[in-house]
Amino acid sequence: MISDPILATLVFVAVIVCWFVFFFTFVFRKKPPAATDRKRDPGSIPGVLLQGLSYLVVWSIHRPLLTTFVSSNKTISIVVGLIAVASAIGSVVLVIAAVKTLGKEWSITARVVTGHKLATAGPYNLVRHPIYTGMLGMLIATGIAVSYWQALAIATLVFLAGTMIRIRSEERLLRETFGTEFEAYAQRVPALLPGLF
Repeated sequence: MISDPILATLVFVAVIVCWFVFFFTFVFRKKPPAATDRKRDPGSIPGVLLQGLSYLVVWSIHRPLLTTFVSSNKTISIVVGLIAVASAIGSVVLVIAAVKTLGKEWSITARVVTGHKLATAGPYNLVRHPIYTGMLGMLIATGIAVSYWQALAIATLVFLAGTMIRIRSEERLLRETFGTEFEAYAQRVPALLPGLF
């Protein structure tokens, strides 16, 4: 059976590798031609800050190195470790697909660009905000890899509060721009988690 330090190391390394891929997805993505903003909503900025704060919580309130998230039961530790790795990998795949689908329309803050098309294909057929879903998955994976369950719970609540601010801001712009097309899409596809919300 895998020892706790080896399991903790494997989970940590897998999550860190996924963080590098996650980061490089945005930094080194093929830049599409610049698009002119038609409308921007700075109301999403507090949401961005809250999401960032949630990551700060899990990274700064961390367990001793080479310890597992659950130490009372070896089997549960392995299962939780596998959940972290699967969450990190799945999140990266989802984010890469979403960024590729959005192209020039991707932005940190809420905006609509000239010639904006409503994204409904690929990961946008599963959830309306797959990048936020991927960010949530990375938060959970990171919390399992390095933090305590209490810190992860607080970070998740902070992240969800920030995400709700961003979703409201973005969807307000999309409703103004696409009207009934967006309403039909929003009725059909959940915002963040398939089958839940």
